[in-house]
Amino acid sequence: MLSWEPWLKMLLFTLMVLALSKPFVYDARNNHHKKGRDLVLVLDASGSMAQSGFDENNRMRTKYETNIALASDFIQKRFDDNMGVVIFGTFAYTASPLTYDLSSLNYLLKMTNVGIAGESTAIGDALMQALRTLSYGEAKNKAIILLTDGYHNAGETSPKIATEKAKALGVKIYTIGIGNSSDYDGSLLSTIAKETKAKSYGASSAETLADIYKEINALEPSAIRSENYLNQRLLILLPLGIVFVLLLLWVLLAQRSES
Repeated sequence: MLSWEPWLKMLLFTLMVLALSKPFVYDARNNHHKKGRDLVLVLDASGSMAQSGFDENNRMRTKYETNIALASDFIQKRFDDNMGVVIFGTFAYTASPLTYDLSSLNYLLKMTNVGIAGESTAIGDALMQALRTLSYGEAKNKAIILLTDGYHNAGETSPKIATEKAKALGVKIYTIGIGNSSDYDGSLLSTIAKETKAKSYGASSAETLADIYKEINALEPSAIRSENYLNQRLLILLPLGIVFVLLLLWVLLAQRSES
């Protein structure tokens, strides 16, 4: 027996065991290039959102607290979306920029409260701030969900100008009026949604608001990501190919040594 044959046998055995173990690698490119939407929640935090009685199951809970809970549940179902949050009252600010880290987004959302942006209702400024937030995203589909319980009465930008800009950018604006129909400007919200090819809703209770979030979730579906990697690539052919080449060389060398 040639001196190298025991080592060759050990190598062949190792490669065959490796092949039987079904080695694989993960191609993580899909994790870094998600295909969902850029979506911004625009939430009214003006003084009127501190009213209670909106949730029949918990009448002590304020409208704002109820919406935060339902918005949080909505966020958790988005899976593959790049999401942000804008809070508004007298002025508007981005509470969270677009992010795929939905757990952190939820945490930041729960840190907000009524009055944090003032007592009035600047719908135009809120929409403009949402559009600025969306400008940092690269998704083909962009949408805004605006929730308010009041009339536009503050800010530097009119809702009409903000709506025209959203329309020009191809951004849909879903609008939700919360509370009694007399509490908010239903005509304005309907116009904003219609102009941007979206839908407008009225939520008179927490149960209705939950149904609205479900409908928007269906209208703007987010691809469901499995907990397992779907882009798994098996490497079983690599060790088997090496085994085949080594066996072929072994046979050829053996024949040459005999001759």
